[in-house]
Formats: sequence, C-alpha cells, structure tokens
Amino acid sequence: MKTVSVNPMYRYLIVLTIASAVGLQAWRTLFNNFAVETVGLNGAQVGIIQSVREIPGFLALLTVYFILIIKEHHLSALSILFLGLGVALTGCLPTYSGIIITTLIMSSGFHYYETTNQSLTLQYFDKTKSPLVFGRQRRYAALANIAVGVFIYLAQPFLSYKQLYLLIGVLLVAVGVWGFSRKPVDESLPLQHKKMILRQKYWLFYFLTFMAGARRQIFIAFAVFLLVKIFHFSLGEIAILFLINNVINFYLSPLIARAIIRFGERKVLSLEYGSLVLVFIGYALVHSKLLAAGLYILDHVFFNFAIAIRTYFQKIGAPRDIAPSMAVGFTINHLAAVVLPALGGLIWMVDYRLVFIAGAAMSLVSLGAAQLINVGT
Repeated sequence: MKTVSVNPMYRYLIVLTIASAVGLQAWRTLFNNFAVETVGLNGAQVGIIQSVREIPGFLALLTVYFILIIKEHHLSALSILFLGLGVALTGCLPTYSGIIITTLIMSSGFHYYETTNQSLTLQYFDKTKSPLVFGRQRRYAALANIAVGVFIYLAQPFLSYKQLYLLIGVLLVAVGVWGFSRKPVDESLPLQHKKMILRQKYWLFYFLTFMAGARRQIFIAFAVFLLVKIFHFSLGEIAILFLINNVINFYLSPLIARAIIRFGERKVLSLEYGSLVLVFIGYALVHSKLLAAGLYILDHVFFNFAIAIRTYFQKIGAPRDIAPSMAVGFTINHLAAVVLPALGGLIWMVDYRLVFIAGAAMSLVSLGAAQLINVGT
C-alpha cells in the first residue's frame, strides 16, 4: 500500500470517505430513536422515509451530466457539503415532513459522493490495487464510525438530538469546503465518457448490483428498526452495537480485500449471499435480544463483501466506461430501493417476519447469479 498512499487522490478520497462515514453513521445511529421517541413515527412512516432516502441514489445517473459542468473530484467535495447540511438540519425539523426534506438533502450528498468515490477509485488504482484501496477506505470508515459511536454514547446524556445533529453536520460542511481547495487529479488518465453507458456485456454486473440494492434495503430500513421496535434497544445500546460492529470491520476490511484478490469475486460473493440467507431467516425466527444483535453484526460484516461487485466490473469493463457505469450502477442499485422500504413498511404492519423472509429469498437468487461470474478466478 506504500505506493498507493503517496497518490494525492488516495489521501483526498480517504478524508472525504471518513467524512461520509461520519455523516451516515451519525444519522443512522440517531434516526430510529429520534423517529420513535421525538417524532413518534410508525413502521409505515419509517418505510416511506427510507424510500425517500433512496431517491437520490436512484438519480445517481445524473452524475454523468454533472461532471460536464464540474470536475468529478469537486463533485465529491460538494456532495460531502450537502451531506453535512442535511445532517445539521435534521434535528431542527422534528416532524414527519421535516425529516423527509432533510433526508433528501443528506441522502443526495451521501449517494453522489459514493458514486464519485467508486468511479475515482477504479480510475486511479489498477486491478491489483483497487480492492486494497476499497478495503482501506472501509477500514478508515469503520474507525470513523467507532469514533461517532463513542461520541454519541458519551454525549447523548448531555446533548439533545438537535445539538448532536447540528454539531456533526457543521463539521462535515467544513470538510466539504476543504475539498474544494484540493487538486488531486492526474491529467494523463483516460477521459471518461460523459454520457449514459449501457452495454449488454455488463448485464451480470447490473443484475448483481440490482439484487444487492434490494437486499441492502432490508438491512438498512428494517434491521435496526427491528432492534428498536421489537427488541426495545435504547439509543445507548444501539450506539454500543454500532461500536462493536465497526471494531470488527476495522480488522476484517483489509482481509476481505485480500480475499477478493486471492480467491476471486465469485467465491467471495457466494460466501456473502449464502450466509445472508441464514442471517435473514434468523431475523425472522429469533426471540432473543442477544441473538438479534449477533445477526445484525454478521449482516453488517457481509456488507463489506460488496466491494467484489465493483472489482468484477473493473475486470470486464473498458477504462472510459468507469464513471458512467458507476453512475448507472448506482441507479440500478436503487431501483428496488425506492419502492422496497415503503412496500416493506406495509408488509411489516401485517407481520414483520415476512420482510426478512423476502430478504432470504433475494439472497438465494443472488447466490445463483454469482455462479455466473467468470473472470479467470
């Protein structure tokens, strides 16, 4: 990693990735308790908000057109600024409609940063280094998440939800402003297509991305809500759980990156999807608070395996297709995300276990599709 770490783009993306992780982790850690305790939302309303949160991801293909008027790395910095703005305003608008508005702002920043981060990482680091860079980004993100978890756990007895959201949001806005003062670009790299790219040879990448987005929504929209609503986890307990999660991921992320290089994308993704079938069935069946927490930790660990979908594209895709394909991929990832949380919220009102049975079925379909990966590994 020594030659990688001297690359200005590596340092730039690490700083912004840490900021992105801080913003999302703070929002997620506080959201469910804030929604239940302060705003008084029910399962259907939470589902609607989670669907709204995914609309900017669905529109990520607009990145292709944004980079016509703004450099891609500057779009990354602008995205972090919007993420911070959305987080800062969340506690100031403690109503159903207020949360919808701030969620849209926050989510726009997060999703457009993720799109440009994936694109820039694949452009600036070759096939032997990109998994390691993604792994290192995940590791620093885990470390940032640990810091956020500790901060919220220690600060929540003394600060209100509004003060916590505002403090963290303002910090992220400052990082976004810093990003505009940097110029980490390499002008010798191939120019990216600045139009939407859809190619038949990328169909498996598109399908795996779509299924990953569908199952991801079960995790994001309903796993923590399950812990709060069914198992009555407090804000302090959720913060501790996130802390444990990220300590584990801090050590595992580099190992997952090396596993992709050594064993290939097909084997790594097969392990992820096969394990998730069992995890989601567990969500539906367990009655123990401790077992539910353990399943959540496992679920979060397997999130990191999604790196393999991106590195699979890098092996089959043309260099100039990276930026538009990551944008299109993000939109495909969120096709189900716009509908699924709202639909899941309605299903939850009938029987919460059905939501997780659906997640197990999605994981099983993904397991079958992963067997079609063929890149010589």
